[in-house]
Amino acid sequence: MDSRPIGVFDSGLGGLTAVRQLTASMPGERIVYFGDTGRVPYGSRSRETIRRYARQDAAFLLSQGVKMIIAACGTVSSVAGDLGESLPVPFLGVLRPTAEAAARATRTGRIGVIGTTATIRSGSYRRALSAIDPSLQVFDRDCPLFVPLVENGFFSVEDPIPRLTAERYLAPLRETGVDTLILGCTHYPLLEPVVQQVMGRNVTLIDSGRETALACRRFLDAQGMGCPEQQGGCRFYVSDRTEGFADIAQILLGRQLEGAVEHIDIESY
Repeated sequence: MDSRPIGVFDSGLGGLTAVRQLTASMPGERIVYFGDTGRVPYGSRSRETIRRYARQDAAFLLSQGVKMIIAACGTVSSVAGDLGESLPVPFLGVLRPTAEAAARATRTGRIGVIGTTATIRSGSYRRALSAIDPSLQVFDRDCPLFVPLVENGFFSVEDPIPRLTAERYLAPLRETGVDTLILGCTHYPLLEPVVQQVMGRNVTLIDSGRETALACRRFLDAQGMGCPEQQGGCRFYVSDRTEGFADIAQILLGRQLEGAVEHIDIESY
């Protein structure tokens, strides 16, 4: 067993949906979460900037003595997926587990992908799905306003703002007849009810945070690195103001936030 915590980072609050899945799947594990709230969103940044941010995020988590690092960020997983090659601990992104789940779920071979502009522009999901099954048809669409909506608390299914935004983005995908849709950003599960309403009940939504959490558990079990006998618990760090973090964080986590949220200077890493 390995009693060190699991490190998780994201561009902002969206990665907390992955933390929620991790704690549900492995309640005994301790987690250190870093949300780069001062530089969110990553999806509109250049490739070089995203890669630099990812290296700094990982460096901070390493300073916390983690046993594994998860990039709970579709943008980083797509643009800086090779980050793990330079790390002294195992690294897991959301891309591969999510693509594999979508390939298993589709009935018609027509898969949609939504993500940040950087994720879609990279073509990462197209390549990953093609590597799994070249016969799969992939239809993708960037949704750049989804992350700011979630970060600012606009994700209720009753709210016309996310509903109208989703209609605008998703109408072309709906017309392609996809039967499976990848939520290629960990912010997007908060918009899942809205997305499901727009796409229709016959479309299976793939939650990248959930699939990554399950992949993490399989990896730790296989390597003998899990620690199920611990009491669990999470520590939270952000790169911008801590005020207001708990209000949205507890919605994403589905529970009250335990402990204080700490601010760090990510540029020093």
